[in-house]
Amino acid sequence: MPLVISHGRREAPFRDVVTEVIADLAAALARAMAAGCAPELLIVDPGIGFGKTAEQNLALLRDLARLGELGHPVLLGTSRKSTIGRVLGLPPGERLEGTLATTALAIAAGVDIVRVHDVAANVRAARMADAVVRGWPDPDVAG
Repeated sequence: MPLVISHGRREAPFRDVVTEVIADLAAALARAMAAGCAPELLIVDPGIGFGKTAEQNLALLRDLARLGELGHPVLLGTSRKSTIGRVLGLPPGERLEGTLATTALAIAAGVDIVRVHDVAANVRAARMADAVVRGWPDPDVAG
């Protein structure tokens, strides 16, 4: 069974949030493997919204591709997060477009899994982003 290693801190004192999140996740991966977890079953999550400011979350979103350095599938959970609310000035129930934007950008950055509330809309956004980034595998469509 897969295991998600999610980043989180009680406080947000980062000098370089992206580098430190990667280092923290690498250390957590090492602990999980030392405890007997199979490496091929480990998934990493940068923990958007957990112990990070909106600015730090945005920095992580800008540099999501770096999480690939860890060599494990990446999961991202931005759905309706407060960072989207701060950027757009919207309450949780009105953050769909912001979530869709982060889903598409995540796919472009190589994220493998997204955790969302509005599944149908995010599946469509993810499929479209995936078709653009990785190519559309439909054999019936030419040119």
